[in-house]
Amino acid sequence: MLDKTIIGVDMGGTNIGLGKVEKNQIDKFMSFDISAQATKEKILEEIINAINSVFDEGVAGIGIGVPSLVDVEKGVVYNMQNIPSWDKVYLKDILEEHFGIPIYVNNDANCFTVGEKYFGKGKKFSNLVGLTLGTGLGAGLIINNRLYSGVNCGAGEFGSIPYKDKIIEYYCSGQFFEKVHGIKGQIFFEKAKNTDTNALEIFGEFGYHLGNAIQTILFSLDPEAIILGGSVSRAYPYFRNSMWASVNKFPYKHSLKNLVIEVTTEPNISVLGAAALYYENNINK
Repeated sequence: MLDKTIIGVDMGGTNIGLGKVEKNQIDKFMSFDISAQATKEKILEEIINAINSVFDEGVAGIGIGVPSLVDVEKGVVYNMQNIPSWDKVYLKDILEEHFGIPIYVNNDANCFTVGEKYFGKGKKFSNLVGLTLGTGLGAGLIINNRLYSGVNCGAGEFGSIPYKDKIIEYYCSGQFFEKVHGIKGQIFFEKAKNTDTNALEIFGEFGYHLGNAIQTILFSLDPEAIILGGSVSRAYPYFRNSMWASVNKFPYKHSLKNLVIEVTTEPNISVLGAAALYYENNINK
């Protein structure tokens, strides 16, 4: 099954990254800008042209990750971030009609997680959670070796759980740095690399909040592993200790003894994860 050639598409709000995936490797990776303010039809044309740039007769299927709510069964994309015209797009049907091969669509956090399961650090785990720490906080769930999206693709929305005076996402994503401390996280990251005391303290605060969020995940799912991705995860060395200090307050010590928390090391995991949607929907069938 993993020797099939699949196109993985990582669709963002302003650009699209894609490549052919075969035997755990990406071939012909390419990136294109998207006309985010254009009509549905114009953006669909841009996506089709992008896919055509790597498509050939050997491609067995296409997986697409999008930053939005998705009807996974029907492949319908709802209210895509940063693309106003994409309030409801029948993406699966449109692309299957054009390319004549199976199309699979899911949200980007789920793609990250299933990508780690098939291509990354999640291979050896049957039950894991992927957390994407970026502008927001996304999560994907692998339960008994299969991706679990929920009935409405809403499973694992830990970021929306009430926390303190806001929600978890407010304190456990890039929003924390800009909204709570008034400076973009990247600036704090650069300062932390230069051992700036204030920046290190702020990352310590971030780690504390993230550790509390992870406790919520442990109470909910009791996974074997949690894998971190997204732009904020690059600063893991600066919030690791405070995060674990918070996680270690979890009362079920046996769960902590076996818990693994790691950061992705695959730079193109979003494209690999989108391609993995094909394997996830066809393996053992």
